[in-house]
Amino acid sequence: MRSDGRARDALRQVTILPDFVRTAYGSCLISFGMTRVICTASVEEKVPPFLEGRFSGWLTAEYAMLPASTGRRKERDGVKRDGRGVEISRLIGRSLRQAVDLQRLGKRTITIDCDVLEADGGTRTAAITGGYVALCLAIDRLIREGKLKESPVVTQIAGVSAGLFQGQPLLDLAYCEDSAADADVNVVMTSNHELVELQGTGEGRAFSRAQLDELLTLAQSGIDQLMQMQREALDGRANVIAPQQTLVVASNNAHKIRELTHMLGNRYRVISMREAGVDTDIDETGDTFAENAVIKAEAVRDATGYLTLADDSGLMVDALNGAPGVHSARFAGAHGDDAANNQLLVSKLLPHPRPWTAQFVSVLALASPFAPTRTFEGVCPGEITETARGTGGFGYDPHFIYDGKATFAEMPEGEKNLISHRARAMDKLREALACAP
Repeated sequence: MRSDGRARDALRQVTILPDFVRTAYGSCLISFGMTRVICTASVEEKVPPFLEGRFSGWLTAEYAMLPASTGRRKERDGVKRDGRGVEISRLIGRSLRQAVDLQRLGKRTITIDCDVLEADGGTRTAAITGGYVALCLAIDRLIREGKLKESPVVTQIAGVSAGLFQGQPLLDLAYCEDSAADADVNVVMTSNHELVELQGTGEGRAFSRAQLDELLTLAQSGIDQLMQMQREALDGRANVIAPQQTLVVASNNAHKIRELTHMLGNRYRVISMREAGVDTDIDETGDTFAENAVIKAEAVRDATGYLTLADDSGLMVDALNGAPGVHSARFAGAHGDDAANNQLLVSKLLPHPRPWTAQFVSVLALASPFAPTRTFEGVCPGEITETARGTGGFGYDPHFIYDGKATFAEMPEGEKNLISHRARAMDKLREALACAP
């Protein structure tokens, strides 16, 4: 039996009191048994010098034990900071940075201050767990003040300790257990149970891989409980945790939006520019697909404040020296008149020898409010057939044969979405996004 009567896999009594410090952007008082930590989040509209021009915000942390936190007076940190406090400050900062897409945070710094009122073991993991709540409250306030359009919080973070005490694996060690433990670990995880930090030490003796696995299983169970407590403490403000990021497609073309939505999966909440409140035509004055895609993406981004994806695509026919090219949608005059465009295309090709080789080209431009615009090009080769075939697709699809077999209009939508010019551009975009936070 543990000194406080808990089961070996039980947390101490945990309470999280949000909004504890009225003057902070976000704050809470978190208690693990007799361990109590005040966590506050402060916001500055600037970044450290090493991030200037890097299109990134910053999150850092400071940790300190107040003078009477251990029962005897602890001297305050002065010019020469306590080494343990510096190490734990860095741990908290590293851990909580995993929770935030720093690029989407914008050019600002959030500082999480964790001050221990009373220490009875597990102060660093309590600080991380409470610091996350303070962070989310600060993000909620930034959104309410209109300084952020959407939450940049991408996952939940919490931490807990576990250890071997008299040969038994225990969760959430109090000081009397921690100080006499054979081994102890501090574990920080995301909501997907990915490890952010793992600090383990054989204090009294070495411990085995099997024992470490036991401790990690205990810690994961405790972290799941702590994350539920974090959400309960945040209450309605928990909606800042990992929401779908809005992505505006700079188009009102239902076919194109459906295609892009299917390719992106469920990572984003995809909406049309009209749904985002932009209902004006954008002049495509560029001479290339890339120029036009960038013009559209940046115009909608500036109007909405959201991440915006624009596609400029078209058909380039070799016999017509690359025409219709950037004029594909208005080849016959009126924008989007597919029948007239196809009729004009075939009439212009009839004097030329066959095969009529061609390629569909797509350039995707991704315009972010917080980063430079990027472009991704996809090319799909094929040839033009005189007779329209198929009832699917749109634009020139009934006349574009891929791989000498079916036209795009004859293919099932799912099959086309695997090999089309837009799919090839999207593959490059997805690859780039996979490297992003």
